[in-house]
Amino acid sequence: MASPHTPNLNQHRQLRAFCHAAQTGSISKAAQRLKLSQPSVSLQIQALEKDLDTLLFERCGPKIRLTPAGELLLEMAQPLIDGFARLSDSFSARLGEVHAGPLDIASGEATLLYILPDIIKSFSDEYPQIDVRLHNVTGHDGLALLRANEVDFAVGSMIDVPDDMVYHPIYTYEPALIMCKGHPLEEKEKITLADISPYGLILPPRHLSTWSVVDLVFQQHGVPYNVVLEAGGWEVIKRYVEIGTGISIVTSICLRGFENLSVKPMGDYFPNRSYGVVVRRGKFLSLQAKQFLEMMDGNFFSRQSTPPPSKRKTSNRSEALITNL
Repeated sequence: MASPHTPNLNQHRQLRAFCHAAQTGSISKAAQRLKLSQPSVSLQIQALEKDLDTLLFERCGPKIRLTPAGELLLEMAQPLIDGFARLSDSFSARLGEVHAGPLDIASGEATLLYILPDIIKSFSDEYPQIDVRLHNVTGHDGLALLRANEVDFAVGSMIDVPDDMVYHPIYTYEPALIMCKGHPLEEKEKITLADISPYGLILPPRHLSTWSVVDLVFQQHGVPYNVVLEAGGWEVIKRYVEIGTGISIVTSICLRGFENLSVKPMGDYFPNRSYGVVVRRGKFLSLQAKQFLEMMDGNFFSRQSTPPPSKRKTSNRSEALITNL
């Protein structure tokens, strides 16, 4: 007689429904993703709970929350569901056909402009049949896509890494003060926070990490500062600095082609920023994703268990990195 925990033919569909419900925190949202009715998804999860003889979700009206048993099952089941979804790609890869399939990458505007273009060009030249799809999103939206399994990985900068994510830093960039040509600070060899204080700053919006870092540094040194303009995107910020609206503290990722700006290093006050790859913990990576990550960093997979601070810096030509705008 079969054990009550022996997998049955329906268990893949049940596990898939369970994983989507766990990712979205909603039976109805899981049903929308799976293009099934809500009662059908509910029945599949209930059948799974019956087969496993355990409660997987705590139900509070329309909201659901994983029980400890549910969290354990999600950790075990998600790689299986991901692997099944990628079965045809993996099979083709084992046959030596690494030249087809989708690759979804989430990243912010700075990453798309300054880090990925050369890598995307090289990758597309080598694997023209792979369908690369770039998702231009902010940090929180990128994490949501990762949790929903709608992208393979994200590329960006992280300060606080959630427990369900793994961050692999690859590049490091330095902080810098930028100003228009002819600015009073241009001739000063070493800039202090007190030097910056009288001049208006142009910063990204308050909810982004750059503003928080700038605010923290000025507060720690007891130096006041003034923000004259909030602007999203380094290219926008550079343009308004260029015309003399204010000065800005940026990460050197964005300093490619800064002929009309004067740049001063600010490493004595502000920390370097690392940029790299964010992957959902336990995520099954397709061969397309692995090939891309190897192209970004040849030691990527050998460093996964204990990733070091950073592998390389940009050249003087690009002096650029992706900031968490």
